[in-house]
Amino acid sequence: MPLLSLRRRAVPWERQRSTWREARPGSIAGALKRAQGRPSGNWYVVGASRSLSGDGKLARTVAGQEVVVWRGPDGRLVGGPGICPHMGAPLRDSPVCRGTLVCHWHGLALDGDPQGGWSPLPVHDDGVLVWARLDAVGGEEPLDEPVVPRRPEPSRALTAVYTGVGACEPEDVVANRLDPWHGAWFHPYSFVDLTVLDAPDGPDGAVDDGPDALIVDVSFKVAGRLVVPVRAVFTTPDPRTVVMRITEGEGTGSVVETHVTPLDADGAGRPRTAVIEAVVAASHRPGFAVVRRAAPLLRPLVRAAAGRLWRDDLAYAERRWQLRSTGRFPG
Repeated sequence: MPLLSLRRRAVPWERQRSTWREARPGSIAGALKRAQGRPSGNWYVVGASRSLSGDGKLARTVAGQEVVVWRGPDGRLVGGPGICPHMGAPLRDSPVCRGTLVCHWHGLALDGDPQGGWSPLPVHDDGVLVWARLDAVGGEEPLDEPVVPRRPEPSRALTAVYTGVGACEPEDVVANRLDPWHGAWFHPYSFVDLTVLDAPDGPDGAVDDGPDALIVDVSFKVAGRLVVPVRAVFTTPDPRTVVMRITEGEGTGSVVETHVTPLDADGAGRPRTAVIEAVVAASHRPGFAVVRRAAPLLRPLVRAAAGRLWRDDLAYAERRWQLRSTGRFPG
């Protein structure tokens, strides 16, 4: 595929080929259920590795459990419950001082080892994202490490992590990502000429460990009629992750990983879900070294582009949850 292409047969949005017949609800539901049947080992993404430089920390409520993660005095990743066992202080508000998290209520000092009734949780840094293992939440057979998708070497790639939150459940976000047919209709500012070449169409509810991939040809809009055509493959390595990998065209090998983490309920009692999306972009072109050097300037732009897409896609996921929760979801 060419690096850039000029669309010579551009058509207005309303005249593009409809995709509603191809976007079969049963196929999407079947792919979702197969994803839900894959093991996660009880690992949940907490946030971006880059957030833990120096005395930084990550604090998040995962499925109702407060979790805090930081780097200990020796630089190793440590984490555990975000509620101080002494009198319940929120450790998310406590500072990390030279690798020790110090409770701001009464000074309980935590360096990652058991102390004062506080016990650590298994945590993992894959170089882009930080994970925590919550066995009481997941209820699965634990795995020593999370199922991290194959990705370009971060040191040779441009990486950026976007985080957004929606009033829905994880399955609503995963279902959105398993519906690429909406791309050019719902996101015309980013995608054009989208064609789904192959999609699994097994029986609803079937669970297997075999390949389950959506293959898509799509063009990313650059400016006017100038586009970047690529072929992308969507897969679900675990119940809360959808990976889009570019297999042909510019950036072959690059991935966009969409991870979803259940949080807690909002003030209205609605479930909340975090979307933590990692973009790991790579290219064999010599000029990509310049792109990597400009990473500090480019990361905010990548996050802004992801944010624009997720403004729409979270609305999709929230709408899906609203209909499901009131028994009005079609089918």
